[in-house]
Amino acid sequence: MAIVQVKNVIKRYRLGDQDVTALNDVSLSIEPGVFLAIAGPSGSGKSTLLNVIGCIDTPTSGSVFINGQDVSGQTPDALADLRARTIGFIFQTFNLLPVLSAEENVEYPLLQLPELSKADRQKRVKHYLAMVGLRKYATHRPNQLSGGQRQRVAIARALATHSKIVLADEPTANLDRKTGENILRLMKQINRESETTFVFSTHDRRVMNMADRLVRIEDGEIKALGVRKDDGWVFVQDRRDQGDEDPEV
Repeated sequence: MAIVQVKNVIKRYRLGDQDVTALNDVSLSIEPGVFLAIAGPSGSGKSTLLNVIGCIDTPTSGSVFINGQDVSGQTPDALADLRARTIGFIFQTFNLLPVLSAEENVEYPLLQLPELSKADRQKRVKHYLAMVGLRKYATHRPNQLSGGQRQRVAIARALATHSKIVLADEPTANLDRKTGENILRLMKQINRESETTFVFSTHDRRVMNMADRLVRIEDGEIKALGVRKDDGWVFVQDRRDQGDEDPEV
């Protein structure tokens, strides 16, 4: 079963006295455990699609299913609980709390899970900081860490809630080439070992080259889907044109 299903989603924004269509009848199914890149030029709708999948934004019309659960029409509290337990986020600006240490930043979303004791939270924090290679930097604050180290803290924070899906919005944009490649390799390793689903919004060729699935979006519409094979990418058009209900990657 698909871990994400987007069905006939339209998203419009009001900009001044005009309606702007950011997503136009988008349908997509995402398999569990994929390393997927949503690629397109600036203004194509890729970040909007990521936000809709992450329940940060709600569609004007259409439906979104996360892990089999229809999130359409749910209350803000219900969506917040779903995000806390199912979805992790990684942002290009890291979004760490500057007054907290690395370990406190990783622990912060765990405070929303009342079933976890303090000992449980600390165990998770140590485990995921070790996973991203930052155990000895646990007490450092963000301003004492490099950009790559801060992004590693963000990855640990996204994983600590045992998220089934990690959404990454341009995660390499503020990193130099070498650091960005190291971060991508780390996320790919985690994807393979834990089978966590990673979905990226990006125009970075390095992310696309490492992905095993690719969604090309332009003007708010999915133009092509790519699946990586041994001899390279195989691209198909939106398969709804061929009678399938939802294009699947």
